[in-house]
Amino acid sequence: MATIRKEITLDAPLNDTWAAFADYQAVDKKIATGFVVKCEPNEGGRTVTFANGIVANEQLVSIDAANHRLAYAIKGGRMSHHTASFHLAADGSRTRVVWQADILPNELEPAISGMMEEGCKAMLRKFGSKG
Repeated sequence: MATIRKEITLDAPLNDTWAAFADYQAVDKKIATGFVVKCEPNEGGRTVTFANGIVANEQLVSIDAANHRLAYAIKGGRMSHHTASFHLAADGSRTRVVWQADILPNELEPAISGMMEEGCKAMLRKFGSKG
């Protein structure tokens, strides 16, 4: 199983970034504008349309407000397994974001990693970064 991990620091306080992440149905408006172009609720989660045309049915696994962690799984499509999570932590007045995904088949790792890179760039545009 391929594990992909991305870490970024956003130029926004933890409370602000967590509020955006916890609004699960607004990823297209509050977190990854431009990378995610549409987000619609579905049974158990959301259907996300990405700028590259890929559509994913994401099932919410958990939102843990006390630990600033959100986990989801993607059902269907080319992957036989996809689980992912975001974990947010205060970094002074900024927020450290760790996005981790476990996927099968392993051969999809470069494509998924590339999409996650684009997602991180969108978050950095949305919230800013001081490097």
